[in-house]
Amino acid sequence: MVGPQYDFLMNPLGAVRSTFDHAMACGSDPSSFNGRDWGAIDLFRNFLSAHLSQVPVLTTATIRLVKPNTLVRFRGMIQDMLGDEIYVGAFKDGSVWRTNKFMDVNKLMDASHFPMASSADRTIIWERRLLYCVPVPGLNSWAEISRGAVINQCMDLPAEQREKRRRADDESSDMLVSGDDEVQGSPNTKKIRGEQPSIASQSLGAAPEIASSSLNLVPGLDDGKSPPCIVKIYDSPESELKLNDIFEFVGILTSDPELDEDNEDGDLSNGFCEDPLHNFPPSKVPHLHCFIHRKLAVQDLLRNNPIIEPKPDLIKGIREALIRHLTAVLGNDGVAAHFMLLHLLSKVHGRVDAFAVGKLSLNLTSFSKETVSIFGDQLSFVVKNLLPFTHCIPLTVEYLNNASLAPKKNYDTNRLETGVLQLPDCSHLILDETKLEAGTLNSVGVENARLLKYLMECQKMEYDYKYYKMEMPIDVQLLILSEGKSNILPADVILPFHPSAVSCSEVVAAETWEAWRWYLASVKQLPHSIDSEMQKVVENDLVAARQADRSLNPQDLSRWLTMGRLMSLSFGETNLSLEHWQMVKELERLRRERL
Repeated sequence: MVGPQYDFLMNPLGAVRSTFDHAMACGSDPSSFNGRDWGAIDLFRNFLSAHLSQVPVLTTATIRLVKPNTLVRFRGMIQDMLGDEIYVGAFKDGSVWRTNKFMDVNKLMDASHFPMASSADRTIIWERRLLYCVPVPGLNSWAEISRGAVINQCMDLPAEQREKRRRADDESSDMLVSGDDEVQGSPNTKKIRGEQPSIASQSLGAAPEIASSSLNLVPGLDDGKSPPCIVKIYDSPESELKLNDIFEFVGILTSDPELDEDNEDGDLSNGFCEDPLHNFPPSKVPHLHCFIHRKLAVQDLLRNNPIIEPKPDLIKGIREALIRHLTAVLGNDGVAAHFMLLHLLSKVHGRVDAFAVGKLSLNLTSFSKETVSIFGDQLSFVVKNLLPFTHCIPLTVEYLNNASLAPKKNYDTNRLETGVLQLPDCSHLILDETKLEAGTLNSVGVENARLLKYLMECQKMEYDYKYYKMEMPIDVQLLILSEGKSNILPADVILPFHPSAVSCSEVVAAETWEAWRWYLASVKQLPHSIDSEMQKVVENDLVAARQADRSLNPQDLSRWLTMGRLMSLSFGETNLSLEHWQMVKELERLRRERL
């Protein structure tokens, strides 16, 4: 069925219309296609399975050059859900049914140009979901999608037109952040959009002049290399898409200047507009009509991800090399290096009441302002090169008193405004407490300190809806660097840092970094269990430890079990062995000696 007549990259709407026409010719009922595809998506899925690398990547650099109504792909985090949009999905052009699916169209016209006003049987109303997606917070450069040279095939615009867009991109332009996350289908989040009488006459002209200089995101969390994007989702269950998940979307980039005029006319007298896209015209935020989307895991961000099983024989050598490097970076402190490895491997794998099972936050103490500038910077560099999403927070009184950590609902704009701690799972935070000096926390600072403590203890983030708080589960690794034990952030593991030397910077080959990234991402996902014989050994050791030291609490004993699990996984083993349990007990003994 698919042949040369389909140009999926440059004319994807042609494939949509052709498949729709074919379905109509076969006697299909257009009213049955709301939430159901007629074959277009299967065509694109087959094409993309072999040609995904040819699809241009949407970035602030390429948006100026990619033609509208062409196929693009975009990676981002779902920062907000804007509700549903009602649109005219199919309409009769004379006696022939046409479709508006996968395209932006302007508002209703009068009856002389638009049949909807006079005859309801000539139009069919469908729905699509709206997502506001942003660049992945804290995304490190090695984890960015490869942009390559394939973009050139979609940049065949005249040189003077490209130069005009470059000049336009240099101009400052204000942008508003995201929207609300009202319940899907809520009446106040829906907007009817009509269609143009002749779909074939839509312009394939200049791409939208996307403003790239003023993306109103959280400072320090975005790299400015990707624009925010309105993604329109079709025919997909709501459960597949969740706030803060990272997705790759492939779809049609659309542009219609008349839509900007519609937004200007959409204001109500009190300044509130019912249209969730009122502040997101295509000239400022690109719109992408999605064919295919997939949730991304850390493994999907690896440049060279070998499809091999992380077997113990392979894992052992990689682990030894990583431990050696961490030890050198931490001034030959081998104990700190082993705890750092367990920390990097930790993840929340279960929840019991308010307790997040599997987390292992780490507080390295005995830092000074001088040593943190050496070892702290080296450690930060290593973490950024090992993990895809990282962020450093200088914990000062000024920062706590002024930062917006929690996402907040803005009822004036009816949107969710992001916060520093609206992060995807598997993010890593380094909090430098050595910069904290004497001062007074205001009400904002007290609340921010409470939010950080709650995040560390329960791995949950509170979203502020003004009249109530909504808790969102999160999985973030937290590393605190401090002079003494942190009084703000009670970490799971407190370890005095004892460096004995300042090592020279060790040059690590790109292939070695890739091996370490694959190792951390792969062993994290391994299942783990404790057989009955080892369960008895562990239980006896925990009882003996509790009798010897009454200060041990259930959280300490649970942490030992977590460390045992992580120690086994660090060797690629899925069952706790006596050897690895003994290693955990020895690490804990060495740690307590330092305390």
